[in-house]
Amino acid sequence: MHLFAPSPVETLKARYGERYRWLLLMALMVGVIASIIPSTSVNVAIPAMSAYFGLGQERAQWITSAFMVASTVAMLVTPWMLSRFGYRATYAWAIGLLMLGGVSGGLAQHFELLLFARLAEGAAAGIIQPIPAVVILRAFAPHEQGRSGGIFGMGVVLAPALAPSLGGLLVDWLGWRSTFFMVVPPCLLSLWLAWKLVPSSTPEGPQTQEQGQSQPKKLDLLGLSLVSIGTLGSLNALVAFHHSHTQAALLLVLAVCSLAGFVLWQRHLLRGDGQPLMDLRLFGHRPFVMGCIVAFIYGTAMFGSTYLLPVFIQMGLGMSASYAGNLLLPAGLVLAVTIPLVGRMADTQPTHWLVSIGMLLLAASFALMLWAGPSTALWLLAGFIVVGRIGLGFILPSLNLGAMRPLPRELIAQGSGTISFIRMLGGAMGVGLCGIVLEWRLAVQAANPALTEVQARMSAFHESFAMLTALCLLAFVAATQLRSPTKSTH
Repeated sequence: MHLFAPSPVETLKARYGERYRWLLLMALMVGVIASIIPSTSVNVAIPAMSAYFGLGQERAQWITSAFMVASTVAMLVTPWMLSRFGYRATYAWAIGLLMLGGVSGGLAQHFELLLFARLAEGAAAGIIQPIPAVVILRAFAPHEQGRSGGIFGMGVVLAPALAPSLGGLLVDWLGWRSTFFMVVPPCLLSLWLAWKLVPSSTPEGPQTQEQGQSQPKKLDLLGLSLVSIGTLGSLNALVAFHHSHTQAALLLVLAVCSLAGFVLWQRHLLRGDGQPLMDLRLFGHRPFVMGCIVAFIYGTAMFGSTYLLPVFIQMGLGMSASYAGNLLLPAGLVLAVTIPLVGRMADTQPTHWLVSIGMLLLAASFALMLWAGPSTALWLLAGFIVVGRIGLGFILPSLNLGAMRPLPRELIAQGSGTISFIRMLGGAMGVGLCGIVLEWRLAVQAANPALTEVQARMSAFHESFAMLTALCLLAFVAATQLRSPTKSTH
């Protein structure tokens, strides 16, 4: 229990001085990196896991979707956990759950246990990932927020840059199980850093509203159940649509009713004395609303592509898992360089301008993949992927700042959890959508007698990339309406 013993932020500030907020940000960065590794390294192992467990594309996509669903729902729980248990205990317990999921997945002999491990990893990641945004907006001055977010983002994207490459090598050398054990070393380092640097109170001290409550309110279990049913219902509706339109329609109705009931219940709690999972006052701020719309569509395209690209490189182009990882490596390194540069720009430039450029570049990257095939040079294929990652570099440090800067201080933790939830909900649906659309188009193209097997497979992948291009263009339209209130800070 020594790890979770109270360590007030004043004590840590006195110990480390003015540099403490930067050390805290670096400590949290290690935990976020650990939480991102399972969402990227495992993707290159999906074909190997599909062969081991005898999975089709429909069931294989749940290896990714299970992580996404758990992460999506857990993000709404983060503000309550920070209020109830404090920063250090919340962070450390989530890291422990992440490590448990990694070890369980690496030892799994049955697909059901593998899914349980992915759910545990996803829940832990969902709790961890909103915390740094709260720290940046609370512990850093407005003129430092873009720079701190850019530096943090540069470190964080090194994980998805390096993890697929390392994961691909591990799959070829040691088998798919080794990708699950990758998370253990950064988790152990995160626990040590939590003991050294993460405070029990908020980074600005214990006098905030959430820490000032002597009796933290109970977790909204009904709201959590409703949003979980709604999320699962919407994802299963995508899966069922390919086999039974009636079942898909029923699941979709269940999802819509559950999510509508969730919103009504949150309004009821807000009027009364309860603590809602999602504070609907957030949506009274127009930049936050527009940011959520962009986040949902952007999450759909980004996370859908993290599933589709490694599968395309292996199934479509016939390359090994290590090749798939290595082709993604240059794009990740470029992204790591782009983010801190754009982070500095986010302190002075309009958010909608940066995000709009990013969405156009992401759309262009997917459009270029329509010309990719077995004869495409590897350097050119890597270049197509790089264009999209430059686009992500424009979006990542800008979107959260533009959406959350106008929020009152007491809503920042809620805002971080909510926009992360919406982004991950879009991501979970994107992974499911890519998996189902790919299987559907593979079946349709395979039945075309005019196409060879290779041509049919490439056509199916190209149609999936065309869908992602259209989604990014839709997000671009929404991004042009995102107006950041930065002028008031000058």
